[in-house]
Amino acid sequence: MHLMKVDPRALRENPDRARQTKSTPQADALLLATIKAVGIVQPPVIVPETGGGNGYIINSGHRRVKQAIAAGLEEIEVLVDAVANDNGAMRAMVENIAREALNPVDQWRAIERLVALGWTEEAIGVALALPVRQIKKLRLLANVLPAMLDHMAKGDMPDERQLRTIAAASLEEQREVWKKHKPSKGDPQVSWWSVAQGLQKTRMYARHASFGDDLAQAYGIQWVEDLFAPADEDSRYTTNVEAFLGAQQEWMTQHLPKRGIIAEATNWGEVKLPPKAERVHGKPGKSDHTAMYLDREGKVQTVHYRLPDPKKAKGKSEDAGDVAGDDGIALSRQRPEVTRKGVEMIGDFRTDALHEALARAPIEDEMLLALLILAFAGRNISVASGASGDVYGYARIDRHAARLVGPEGKLEFDRETLQQAARGVLIDVLSCRENRTDSGIVARLAGNAIGADGFLPNMGTDEFLSCLSRAALEGSCKDTPVLPRQKVKDTRAALVEHFKEERFVHPSARFAPDATKLASWLVKHEASEDDDLEEGSGEPDSTEPAEAPDEEAYGVAAE
Repeated sequence: MHLMKVDPRALRENPDRARQTKSTPQADALLLATIKAVGIVQPPVIVPETGGGNGYIINSGHRRVKQAIAAGLEEIEVLVDAVANDNGAMRAMVENIAREALNPVDQWRAIERLVALGWTEEAIGVALALPVRQIKKLRLLANVLPAMLDHMAKGDMPDERQLRTIAAASLEEQREVWKKHKPSKGDPQVSWWSVAQGLQKTRMYARHASFGDDLAQAYGIQWVEDLFAPADEDSRYTTNVEAFLGAQQEWMTQHLPKRGIIAEATNWGEVKLPPKAERVHGKPGKSDHTAMYLDREGKVQTVHYRLPDPKKAKGKSEDAGDVAGDDGIALSRQRPEVTRKGVEMIGDFRTDALHEALARAPIEDEMLLALLILAFAGRNISVASGASGDVYGYARIDRHAARLVGPEGKLEFDRETLQQAARGVLIDVLSCRENRTDSGIVARLAGNAIGADGFLPNMGTDEFLSCLSRAALEGSCKDTPVLPRQKVKDTRAALVEHFKEERFVHPSARFAPDATKLASWLVKHEASEDDDLEEGSGEPDSTEPAEAPDEEAYGVAAE
């Protein structure tokens, strides 16, 4: 490489230069003023003309040469370099990038030119200090319709999501959509959103698939990698939605558990359970059923539910939605903090936590005896008296009592067996569920006594927080860095994100009963010296009032 002076008018432009996009008039005027004031600071690089010519071709510095001619310079200094194997394509691209970032369209075309000249993607990545994934992404974008590329080069660029959709479509599809949305003289701007919408296809991702390669091959599913997605996640997808859903359905059929069904989903992505089915939000029991379904993203979801025991229809109670005033006008009740569904979820959470605490928490013998008394005082328990002649007792208790009987028909047990039997009885008896198994306030007392609050699950989920009213949801932001948003769903999403790594328990879900209700219960059931054990006096109290939040929460949906 050597320095020489030449007439800028004698130099030929390189038709394959890296920067194809025209510069703005303001940038050209600024460069012209600089050349008139101080001359050309960095000499352009030229190479001898190949193919028998004796002239020179500009390798880099086309704008400098053009503005030098405009400034009226007779001669300029240039650097003469030898012809490279790739005609200086890589050198020109590196120099342009070093001076000013190339327009994305120019960068795509420059990489395609290097590949056509024999450069590999790995070599281009090393030379430009770019990952190979980025090179593949740029090569994919170079397949955009040329008419779209020409318009993008003018500065009207779509965003990355729109560009991803456009690049994934075929040229024929792009051409058809471009005919409808190409710019006009009256409206030179392109609605890239409309273009992307016209090329949008539903994607089903491999990371959501439960089936393996065998079913994918059987259904003819071919995965395509999304080069625009983050590199640390599985971005393979297919647009063959019918085949994907068919494979998912077959996988569910092959892996359907006992007492399981394949259910449908609503338009909102919620599962359709059988009529009168009650969803189980806690740990499922042995008699519970399983429903598998596909959500809106095509993922296999599993829920548990239980069916009610057949019973005779009873008369419907009056509508509790409105309360009539003294003048007969229906007064609207105030929205409860927690909906009926939320109360049911809390009941399931409490019951599971109570059972886990009864099975694992350290409990003294005296406490076990006290818990047994509380358990058999529950409103979900019906124990036949010995005076009635019913010698069979409560069926579920028999299996625990049998553990205490030895082979000779006598009571033979050790301390551990007695404790295990007592824990099992308590687990079968005590319940906080919002159905006929509810033990009432005694289950709350038992859970509070053994610290069952520590076994409650994290309630900071979208499913539970959606059951809270605006006031209750904003109240949950207390003692957290989350501030209430204008929209309830935004506040809920922020709380869900915050409680991913922490544990949230709604205050109304804790076991400690309300002091007023506890005092009322104690007064109602307080024993006196004059109490007689009359026949029928030991029957379960079916008139014990339910908790106020449970009654007020019927039929009201949270925001």
